[in-house]
Amino acid sequence: MPRTRSLLVALLGSFVLASGLAASPAPSARSRIDRDLMEVTIPKLHALYATHVYSVTQVVRWHLARIHRYNGIYRPIETLFEKQALEAAAREDSEAARGTAVRGALWGVPVVIKANTSMVGEVTTDGWAGYTTKGHELLAPRDATIVAKLRAAGAILIAHTNMPDFADSDTNRSSSFGRTGNAYDVRFSPGGSSGGTVTAITANMAILGSGTDTGNSIRMPAATSAVVGVFPTRGLVSTAGIAPLDWLLDNTGPIARTVTDAAIGLAVMAGPDPLDARTADASGRLEPDGYVHHLKAGALKGKRFGVPAFLLHGAGIPFQGIPAVVPDAIAAERAADIETAIPLEPATRAAFMRALEELRAAGATVVFDESIMPEAFARTAMRVSTFPYVREGTDNFLKLFGPTPYRSIEEYAQAAPDAPPPSPVTGELESGAVFGDIKIKQRILEEDPEAEANYYGPRRRTLEAYLEPLDRLHLDGYVYPAIQMPPVDETMPQYGKLTGGPHSATDWANMIGVPAVVVVGPFYPGGLPFGLEFSARPWQDGALLGYAYAYEQATHHRHPPLLVEQGLLPNTP
Repeated sequence: MPRTRSLLVALLGSFVLASGLAASPAPSARSRIDRDLMEVTIPKLHALYATHVYSVTQVVRWHLARIHRYNGIYRPIETLFEKQALEAAAREDSEAARGTAVRGALWGVPVVIKANTSMVGEVTTDGWAGYTTKGHELLAPRDATIVAKLRAAGAILIAHTNMPDFADSDTNRSSSFGRTGNAYDVRFSPGGSSGGTVTAITANMAILGSGTDTGNSIRMPAATSAVVGVFPTRGLVSTAGIAPLDWLLDNTGPIARTVTDAAIGLAVMAGPDPLDARTADASGRLEPDGYVHHLKAGALKGKRFGVPAFLLHGAGIPFQGIPAVVPDAIAAERAADIETAIPLEPATRAAFMRALEELRAAGATVVFDESIMPEAFARTAMRVSTFPYVREGTDNFLKLFGPTPYRSIEEYAQAAPDAPPPSPVTGELESGAVFGDIKIKQRILEEDPEAEANYYGPRRRTLEAYLEPLDRLHLDGYVYPAIQMPPVDETMPQYGKLTGGPHSATDWANMIGVPAVVVVGPFYPGGLPFGLEFSARPWQDGALLGYAYAYEQATHHRHPPLLVEQGLLPNTP
């Protein structure tokens, strides 16, 4: 049987099993709690707690029941922390009953965490089967910084979400757990690498989730799944304790169903951290009142947004850039490669144009100009080379967040010779290390005499090229499609092979560390989501959330997916 046909048969077979996954409560009680908790926001949940409609335990059990009912089909949840979640919920209920509860911003809120993010005492699978090998598990000795912050705010952490191996894919298939399907149609991809988190959030298995983003991995999955994904200014939120794919590009932020919930989550996550030197500037940039005060329905009125020209033309930026030693001719060939150059598909262009009309109706001006981030911008950005420093990031992560027997790649490889960490995180991946006869060796950024030519100089010039149109044309930010195509059908070949997409052209945001946010746009005619992305100047995260909120309130595009008991969507694009 062909592989794609067998995949479809397996998926359809899983639908048949769905009805037996969870027992149902009494119809009247079920209908009320379903009505109250389906699509519930953090402010609404806290209002329900304040009026004693539900306990934290009831809310957590409701979300756990949805996981039990649907995870066998969509598979967004890799590791369920049911016992720990119920214990934490009971503890918060007990404190509330005694009047001693400290109700933080996320008190009683069910939250899921991406599987590359350390949780003390749990295996950080990072999507890779090797980290789950018996006797060699990557068992976290401490919480990642954002996990500690979420716990301190009262969140109930219920699961680790599935992700592709090392976050190194635009779809969501892992060797440690398997495939996650799109909640709007399980045949389609939810994108990667935060596809598990977006699927859990959009399917109402949790209220808030964490994502990570090395090249598009919060924003692109958010776009496939009708949720809000926030890519903060790099340095606003610590990445300490998150297994890196590329520490110079990695970022982390909240994923939620509404901009308000995302803003609440970002305020909890943000702040300086001695374990992440890049957050040193955050102390002077934090907003003491959080970000919700930026959320005004009229925030788009009078604002001006430019459309990046190179995105519309499909010019490519190779992931992790190209080192200075590589000649321009070879660099241009790599950038023109079919895997790098990603044309904007007609269906996505049409959805984008509809979204722009909605922006204009909300009072914004949209500027098209070939001088706004032209193809020359892409050529500048592709020289921001981070690949030579990949191994340093993995070693630094293992030093603080690896188990005692192995605190470096070398120690891990010695302890598990049959399954050493592979090339994406050791700096040996041929696509980044080999350019004809030129071989790129790993080195330490802080000690590398070529660091200015490879990384600092090109990054500075790319940021200047990003800011120049904002200044010249008096723009408040940029607006563009979060991905270059609709979510792809994974039950059939795309371009002659099983797809690794969908794909975006937005990894320049990682290269220069500017903030971006994806909000739910108009759905495609076949019923799959489209995501609209905004970006702005560094440290304008609050204003950016305000633009996203105003668009959200003007359009109200989001609707929850009809899960498989309702049947598959017809005529998907």
